[in-house]
Amino acid sequence: MASSPQAYVRGNTARYYEWLHSTKGQSLPSGPAIWICGDCHSGNLGPLGDPKGRIDVQIRDFDQATIGNPAHDLVRLGLSLATAARGSCLPGIVTAHMLESMLVGYQQAFHGDDSITIKVPSTVKRILHSTAKRSWKHLAKERIVNTDPIIPLGKNFWPLSDTERNGIKELFRLPEMTALVTALKSRDNDAKVKVLDAAYWVKGCSSLGLLRYAVLVCVNGKEHCLIDMKEAVHAAAPRYPRVHMPRDNAKRVVEGARQLSPSLGERMTAQRFADRGVFVRELLPQDLKLTIDQLSIDEATRTASYLAYVVGTAHARQMDGATKASWLHELTLSRNKSADTPAWLWKSVVQLMADHESGYLEHCRLYATTT
Repeated sequence: MASSPQAYVRGNTARYYEWLHSTKGQSLPSGPAIWICGDCHSGNLGPLGDPKGRIDVQIRDFDQATIGNPAHDLVRLGLSLATAARGSCLPGIVTAHMLESMLVGYQQAFHGDDSITIKVPSTVKRILHSTAKRSWKHLAKERIVNTDPIIPLGKNFWPLSDTERNGIKELFRLPEMTALVTALKSRDNDAKVKVLDAAYWVKGCSSLGLLRYAVLVCVNGKEHCLIDMKEAVHAAAPRYPRVHMPRDNAKRVVEGARQLSPSLGERMTAQRFADRGVFVRELLPQDLKLTIDQLSIDEATRTASYLAYVVGTAHARQMDGATKASWLHELTLSRNKSADTPAWLWKSVVQLMADHESGYLEHCRLYATTT
């Protein structure tokens, strides 16, 4: 997290949730009780492939998914984009325009009018263009170094115990796991699924102490795929009281994905492994995250509008017409005459920027004195 302010904002969700629970965080408008991402920074959006082979930009991370206030996703996205603007040395007026454009893009997702088109910014176009050309070889070289039918042990992959290895093989004999692997349109429903190799997957400090496995699977003896098994933990994101959600955290993650990003939710399943809830998904070559660390002035507002439109689409699909109208009205109640950005959104992002900047500098000081 010491590498940049953007990395600090992405990695320190606890600081954001502390702010939401504070008096300042309580001043946000209260939206309808819907599934929200809970950690909606720009890096948690990106291209996703669906079982039918289509590619769409959607929310791609649901560890913190919960039924809560949709305003929380908007503020988190606004903070992420404002941090990227600062990291790109853009003037403050650009940040103001970005937040205005963000709200416009979000609102457009609620109109359900096919004639309304959001211009895809070049930063996203480049990623979508490369995504369409990606194959298993690209995925294998990125994730497991090579295309051989083994997972090389080392810094990122650790060996499993016999109990873990046998447990994974047993898990993949379940009909639900076979259905997951054969969900893609190019695979037969009765295809033979065989586990070739598996390893504990070390993905940053957050993996330690939790179950995280990479599983290499062969389909019909000729096609390889990489499966990600991850332990689900309790969501720290604020939730609305007295709402019905799955008590099992893995089922909560999967349900959140199905509600917010069908492209991903349709190819996920929740299982029990070693008495813990895990969610399982196949990693596709088309699954990429957006990396927006540098923005030009021209691209900044387009990117803000487009990403907010993606988030708005995920929210709007859960609301009926009356709920949509009520929420859109609530969003704009505190607009003033001199700006199109509601006061609650502008003040929230400014407060969070100041809070995270001081937190980042303190984190760097501590890091420097202990390394």
